[in-house]
Amino acid sequence: MSARDPQPAVTDVLGEPYLAETIELPDDDEGPVVATLVRRGATPTSRRAVLYVHGFADYFFQTAFADWWAERGYDFYALDLRKYGRSLREHQTANYITDLTEYYAEIDEAWRRITERDGHDHVVVAAHSTGGLTTSLWADERRPDALAGLVLNSPWFDMQGGMLLRTVGTVVVKEVGRRRPLREIPRKVSGFYGRSLHRDHDGEWDFDLTWKPLESFSVYAGWLRAIRTSHTRLHRGLAVPCPVLVLTSGASAQPLEMGPDVHGHDIVLDVAQIRRRATAVGTHVTYVAIEGARHDVVLSLPEPRARAYDELGRWHAAYVD
Repeated sequence: MSARDPQPAVTDVLGEPYLAETIELPDDDEGPVVATLVRRGATPTSRRAVLYVHGFADYFFQTAFADWWAERGYDFYALDLRKYGRSLREHQTANYITDLTEYYAEIDEAWRRITERDGHDHVVVAAHSTGGLTTSLWADERRPDALAGLVLNSPWFDMQGGMLLRTVGTVVVKEVGRRRPLREIPRKVSGFYGRSLHRDHDGEWDFDLTWKPLESFSVYAGWLRAIRTSHTRLHRGLAVPCPVLVLTSGASAQPLEMGPDVHGHDIVLDVAQIRRRATAVGTHVTYVAIEGARHDVVLSLPEPRARAYDELGRWHAAYVD
């Protein structure tokens, strides 16, 4: 079965009104590959839509974000990329890929279904973290006519850490990634970020800890090489033709224990780097820092979360509506 011969949609794990459909993709070295397109329709259904793409060690569960768009007349779609969330299969290395452009296959097919099959001619792409990097590159390369806007929620635009890591370290990563792509990169994950979100720990959100584990997933040299190669492409400058909104926390932190810093900062990426690289996406970029926000700004505490939605609404009314 090809990506153009879709299986019927079924009720999603989130329950009604969410439906999920499988996108069959060509096999890779590990075997069968799929992606998953989730839909939450607006009432009434319109010709406007949003396509959301998640970040690393993540999947779509941000239903309040979908509700916000549906209330404004947008049919909402979310794509769980291959080897993530709903699309992860037992035989696969979770979240692993060696070239971000491989994701273009499922993004292209999701776009085809949203526009050609479902008749939407005004589509906003929204993405978080690593998804923000992938969709920026995709939008620059594809430049589809129906693309009305690009919303980037804490996009991963550069490697966090010092200059030595981002220069000499990158050379080493690329060489190791080429020779030994499945070599695991040692790293220490505190689990603070996941704990700050999940309702069974210090947060208010419900998500599947097998698809989004508190300690994240393993990182491999081939995957990190793909990220750094894509960073280089971004840093050379893209020309995404639509209005772009970049939302981040007001500041980053590296907390040593659970506390206010965990809940009020981006503890995953370096906000200063995102701010510095934001204008590389296109010629019409709006950057907004949300004081007190988390890495995923729409999963922040109530006050910064409300400010993030206010900024999103202001940008949407000015440039997209």
